Amino acid sequence: MVRRQVPKPAELRELMQFKKPQLNGRKRRLDAALTIEDLRTIARRRTPRAAFDYTDGAAESELSLRRARQAFADVEFHPSILSDVANVDTSTTVFGGPSALPFGIAPTGFTRLMQTEGEIAGAGAAGAAGIPFCLSTLGTTSIEDVKAANPHGRNWFQLYVMRKREISYALVERAAEAGFDTLFFTVDTPIAGARLRDKRNGFSIPPQLSLRTVANAIPRPWWWYDFLTTPKLEFASLSSTGGTVGELLDAAMDPTISFEDLKVIREMWPGKLAIKGVQTLDDARKLADFGVDGILLSNHGGRQLDRAPIPFHLLPDVVREVGKDVEVSVDTGILNGADIVACIALGAKFTLVGRAYLYGLMAGGREGVDRTIQILTEQVVRTMKLLGAHSLEELTPAHVTQLVRLAPIPRP
Repeated sequence: MVRRQVPKPAELRELMQFKKPQLNGRKRRLDAALTIEDLRTIARRRTPRAAFDYTDGAAESELSLRRARQAFADVEFHPSILSDVANVDTSTTVFGGPSALPFGIAPTGFTRLMQTEGEIAGAGAAGAAGIPFCLSTLGTTSIEDVKAANPHGRNWFQLYVMRKREISYALVERAAEAGFDTLFFTVDTPIAGARLRDKRNGFSIPPQLSLRTVANAIPRPWWWYDFLTTPKLEFASLSSTGGTVGELLDAAMDPTISFEDLKVIREMWPGKLAIKGVQTLDDARKLADFGVDGILLSNHGGRQLDRAPIPFHLLPDVVREVGKDVEVSVDTGILNGADIVACIALGAKFTLVGRAYLYGLMAGGREGVDRTIQILTEQVVRTMKLLGAHSLEELTPAHVTQLVRLAPIPRP
């Protein structure tokens, strides 16, 4: 028999603790977001479809992006036991400088269209967290304004080689003068990929209004208020801003880009030089022989060649072949701190996050980017502790198995 009694008021008070209501709507939303997927849900609700799909989408059937994310979902971890992990050290050194975490913010184009604070929010949040921020050639904030937003942090610049080479050369000089310490020379964009969501949405710079656009905007007046009451949206580094994304890229990029261009930029740039968009082991070897400081395994977030190689799957072979000569980093598909840990364990020196950052930006501006970094940091720390590693150096390939769904057919 269970002995019953009349509830005592003092005991009820201990059991029933009412949570103080959060009156700040933005903070309430962001605090409730526990994962990057949660931030994505908020971003989708608060951002017009064309802008959201530009961030969320990829090329053609979006197979490259889905496969990249599946590769991380197919990771199996192997934890060590009885290790002192009361405190873990997430800091690292990459391209000759420090980072408090094994990830930085990737270069993204059209960023102020996602949310008007744009790169200023990203650079400021990165500086506060002690991680690098990378500005895109197609950014909507100038090199100098990013430096002002992150005056004491590490700023990197991502370079496209333009048809008019003098534009690219001038950007290199400006980034060097502003104290940017690393240049990412991008090699996977001789032409624009077929980003079908953008075409279907009529996405362009500046945005083109249609009945569908207006109807989609009606439930999101805050976005339009920000868009219409802040400085004109335009590229900070390019003078031409009219047309669809594909038209702008095709007009600006040069399909004749070659190793000769890389040589010129190497001679111009005084800092560290990394190559962004490496997708084969042979190209990694060539670049190591060339003498670059780093390579970024990337298929451009699945936004260029659909069915491209999965960067995470390439990682072990590339590290084995060239990891002693160059620093190997990874992007594409990273939406969880566990993804970052898996990359580091398999030999990556660093990782970059793009969509995760933009989801946070769309969800809540600068505070949303801070929340993105906080979520990823918590996941990195928790995963390291559960694996029994108290520093990044203790993460090894023994901690990770890459489960493979798509196995290549042997070549004759």
